[in-house]
Amino acid sequence: MRASRRTTRRSPTWLHGDLHPANVREGTLSGVIDFGELCAGDPATDLSAAWILLPAGTASRFSGTYEDADEATIARARGWAVLRALHLISIGRNGRLGLPGGKPTWEPAGQAALERALVVN
Repeated sequence: MRASRRTTRRSPTWLHGDLHPANVREGTLSGVIDFGELCAGDPATDLSAAWILLPAGTASRFSGTYEDADEATIARARGWAVLRALHLISIGRNGRLGLPGGKPTWEPAGQAALERALVVN
């Protein structure tokens, strides 16, 4: 278990804002030079990628290397990961059903991300 870090109020951080499985090709993160979702805000949104993109069991190691990842930020990141995983599942389901905008490969990616986000380390 990690030692508690003091929570401090910080200014918004630049965010990618849209890290998801479409940014991964053959197991390698790619395609993140994308300014469509560039914004400033809570770093927890980008830190949610730890559960969305990384293998099971690596989220705590990932957030442990992020300088400003206190317990509250990590909890928010996990919440964002759950929300984003459910969105991936929905887009994937639409693809499986042949509905517009659906991407069938996103359903299994969303299911896996949801499972990773719900495991308490």
